Amino acid sequence: MRPILLFTLLLLTLGAQAAIYKWVDKDGKVHYSDTPVENSTQVEFKENTENQIKLPPPVVSESSAPAKAEPKELYKLTISSPSEEETLRDNNGNITVIGAITPDLAPGHGLVLVMDGKVVSQPQASPVFNLENVDRGEHKFEIRALAQNGKQLASTPPRTVFLHRASVYAIPRATPFGGN
Repeated sequence: MRPILLFTLLLLTLGAQAAIYKWVDKDGKVHYSDTPVENSTQVEFKENTENQIKLPPPVVSESSAPAKAEPKELYKLTISSPSEEETLRDNNGNITVIGAITPDLAPGHGLVLVMDGKVVSQPQASPVFNLENVDRGEHKFEIRALAQNGKQLASTPPRTVFLHRASVYAIPRATPFGGN
């Protein structure tokens, strides 16, 4: 279909390049046509009546250097403690997450701790995070390096940890002497 359309358009453009003919009818009206008629003359166009467009050459700005592609991750982050799928026992729900980062954080960058998909710390320079009163159960931790504008620069893989706490429900004990 496209070749037929292209061929048709090519034929039409060839017709656009045809000569123009001028003649005057019996009433004195001037007519123009692209096909020759009896008593018609071919019109010669002067060079200054043709449309000639001259575009200025493109200006290349040498001051605009190609933008450097930022590396995907500026930092390498790992969680060194607790280990993957470690079971922690703490009745107060205290967890300390220790990470490692290379190279050192640049000024304006910070580290945050993410627990179960939610940020649980303010940005800080130290990769040591102390959490208190964490609910018992399974938790996933990540440490993320952020720029000052909040853009994430790097992240650790999620680390799953299990926290065991004593139950808040007391088991009734039998009292001596049968009392309540």
